[in-house]
Amino acid sequence: MNTRIEVDSMGELEVPSEALYGAQTQRAINNFPVSGIKMPEAFIRALLLCKSAAAEANVELKVIPLEIGRAISSVAKELVEQDNFMEHFPVDIFQTGSGTSSNMNANEVLAALASNRIGEPVSPNDHVNFGQSSNDIIPTSIHVSAVLVLEQKLLPALRHLANAIEAKADSVDIYIKTGRTHLMDAMPVRMGQSVRSWGTQIKQNIELIESVRPLLITLAQGGTAVGTGINAHHRFAALFCEFLSNNTSTTFCAAENFFTHIGTQDVAVALSGKLKTVAVSIMKISNDLRWMNSGPLAGLGEIELEALQPGSSIMPGKVNPVIPESAAMVAAQVMGNDSAITIAGQSGNFELNVMLPVIAHNLLESIKLLSSVAVLLADKAIATFKVKEKQLELALSQNPILVTALNPIIGYLKAAEIAKKAYKQGRAVLDVAEEETDIDRRELEKLLDPHKLTLGGL
Repeated sequence: MNTRIEVDSMGELEVPSEALYGAQTQRAINNFPVSGIKMPEAFIRALLLCKSAAAEANVELKVIPLEIGRAISSVAKELVEQDNFMEHFPVDIFQTGSGTSSNMNANEVLAALASNRIGEPVSPNDHVNFGQSSNDIIPTSIHVSAVLVLEQKLLPALRHLANAIEAKADSVDIYIKTGRTHLMDAMPVRMGQSVRSWGTQIKQNIELIESVRPLLITLAQGGTAVGTGINAHHRFAALFCEFLSNNTSTTFCAAENFFTHIGTQDVAVALSGKLKTVAVSIMKISNDLRWMNSGPLAGLGEIELEALQPGSSIMPGKVNPVIPESAAMVAAQVMGNDSAITIAGQSGNFELNVMLPVIAHNLLESIKLLSSVAVLLADKAIATFKVKEKQLELALSQNPILVTALNPIIGYLKAAEIAKKAYKQGRAVLDVAEEETDIDRRELEKLLDPHKLTLGGL
């Protein structure tokens, strides 16, 4: 590999000749050969947008030269539009806890591009990083990246899923099925009622995520190293947010207390908790689908999920519920990510949280995974499953729990006696109730009508 010599405050270092980054990025590459996992694309994109806004603010404040500031801003905006921009950001997520290596990576790349643009030296520290530190730009980029991917990816995906569930609930509401509690037969429900409950879960999740947004749009930028704002112009924070808002079409504002936003990651922890709740809902929906689809002969067999691929390398004809399984694994991963973020959030030691990169990685991974799987679940499981009406009717006709409807008339103990007899003899509860009570059969048919029982009340 051809190399060149770069110099930083620690001395000389060999860097690949074609690399846009410099010595500090190369030191991070050498120091952290940990996972091979790089910082998320959404995070780097947000970091570059923040660098652009910072340069624009600094130009207006006349604290860096006009030509240099404009060059930094323009190359940052151009870079995020390139398909391969991530090749310039090779730093492992398991790096210094402040994310300084990723900050300097961005500073060095933008400095190189800006220098080439204007034909004079641009400093990574004195120009690109002016009025900033890793301690405020990295927490800021976490918030910005989270807001943008929520708005562009997750919330639209969850709305799509909720709409798909509502549409399916409407189409299957004519079917009556055996309800289940403790995985045991319970009172009948309309399939539409069962499915619509999933939609309410997702709508509640949307509300929970949106409830965190007012905190997410508040930014640490302007607090610099510890929260005092040292080395930043007193108008920098407000101008930064103004330019960033214009560049992203999303409103951002400076934090009320920079110390809180630099020393903690409570907002990220809170958002992760909401994402975990989405994961819990996804797991519930996925498991319901898997149970309802189980069989086709020895399971519940209430629905038939779309056949997407062969289910076994050895058992011909077997088809598995692959989309719900994929969704359940995503849910498990998001729950695990939340645990990591929770632990990392506790590492706010005095004026700085020192697990910022792993928070960024796990938070954005959770959002990305949930965004993708919500659409899959909507389009390849919810929208396409078919109801097996005959199987529903067979189970419902043999369900002794229907006798619950007679409790107000004959009492719990007598109803239990009828249910046990019907179950033991494998007979319809209607027939046994006719024998064991003096209620007319036509009246019993009305009282035990499964559809009527799904309407509730006396």
